[in-house]
Amino acid sequence: MRKLWVILAALVALNLNGCGYNAFQSNDEQIKASWSEVVNQYQRRADLVPNLVNTVKGYASHEKEVLTQVTQARSQASSIQISPEVLSDPAAFAQFQAVQGELSGALSRLLAVSENYPQLKADAGFRDLQAQLEGTENRIAVARNRYIKSVQEFNVTVRSFPSNLTAMAFGYKEKPNFTVENEKEIAKPPAVDFGSTLAVPPSGSQGAVK
Repeated sequence: MRKLWVILAALVALNLNGCGYNAFQSNDEQIKASWSEVVNQYQRRADLVPNLVNTVKGYASHEKEVLTQVTQARSQASSIQISPEVLSDPAAFAQFQAVQGELSGALSRLLAVSENYPQLKADAGFRDLQAQLEGTENRIAVARNRYIKSVQEFNVTVRSFPSNLTAMAFGYKEKPNFTVENEKEIAKPPAVDFGSTLAVPPSGSQGAVK
């Protein structure tokens, strides 16, 4: 009897592997782990914002519009509840991308404005925060890339035969992913407009940012 159960268990295991069920479990766990790292790095960035804003304010308090934009973008990004459901909800995932993209843009504008203030650029605290922010952005890029690859592997399993039959049987669906357009947008450098009049920069410095 024991041998019979062993044989049956082996057959079940082979069937689970063949139909892709185990692959779904493995890929799903990898997606969750990769997503946790994405969220962790975005939170790391958000935690840098208050000190960065306060440091810039000490030298350029009249740049209220840019400072306010960063603070508001950080607030919106932090207000989204990150739950496992986000990974299967295209609308919620798109909202997450949007608010993080807004914060990325606001931070780019803030750093560009700092170019107009040599004393701010020379401040050791600001340089340290800027270095931390740049390092965090690199970590975000790496974490996002790992997540993208994990989701791609999962989605291929959802679409491939015979694992697509298992997907239909257990309700597994393709998960939303970061888009190529979104990746390009975040990677864009801040646009500089020499015709704007945010503040009169010191002699020899660049113009204000859009």
